Amino acid sequence: MMLSLNGVVTYYGNIQALKGISLEVEEGEMVALIGSNGAGKTTTLRTISGILPTHSGEIRFRGEPIHSIPPFGIIKRGIAHCPEGRRVWPEMTVFENLRMGAYLRKDLSEMKNDLEKMYGLFPILKERRNQQAGSLSGGEQQMLAIARALMSKPKLLLLDEPSLGLAPIVVERVAETITSLNQAGTTILLVEQNAKLALMISSRAYVLQVGKIILFGNSKDLLVNEEVQKAYLGRAN
Repeated sequence: MMLSLNGVVTYYGNIQALKGISLEVEEGEMVALIGSNGAGKTTTLRTISGILPTHSGEIRFRGEPIHSIPPFGIIKRGIAHCPEGRRVWPEMTVFENLRMGAYLRKDLSEMKNDLEKMYGLFPILKERRNQQAGSLSGGEQQMLAIARALMSKPKLLLLDEPSLGLAPIVVERVAETITSLNQAGTTILLVEQNAKLALMISSRAYVLQVGKIILFGNSKDLLVNEEVQKAYLGRAN
């Protein structure tokens, strides 16, 4: 098992945001986490990556507990977090943003090779490499955010709302990229407000509601689940 959460509880101040959630991600999988706004999806990723402390419960990565490790230690173990809203450094160039994604790495020659891989995966980033990240379009910033996360050479990629605020044609392009990354061997835990997109490209999914997992299973099965269709896919029947 690559990642497992068992009874994880997380608080925002005095508010209990996660109420004992449990989930698993196998190596090579793409697992989706869907739910409405405020369900706790982003909180789950922030807890895994150590940005928010785990109040109780256990998070294990490749069998080792990580819920007491600070964020830089999580990154060192091979988990990269691509946050909601992209969060690129706007006044830094595309190249500088990518270098920051690899700031914990010491293998300079491999870093250069991986940089070229990112330019191959996202050719527009090579064209824009000397351009300030803040001047990129929303879709280009999302590509940069994903590439920056990949520069840490993660074993597990946490993706938070990669389609948020993007035009439909760009969403399709980003979805194709995420799918190709997974098919190439990157394990992905995907948080998406666009439930249909998430269920179409993932293998398994969990449905989160007010800090609790209420449904989980094969993504194709959840796509035709009446409860999921009514609540998250905008279908009355």
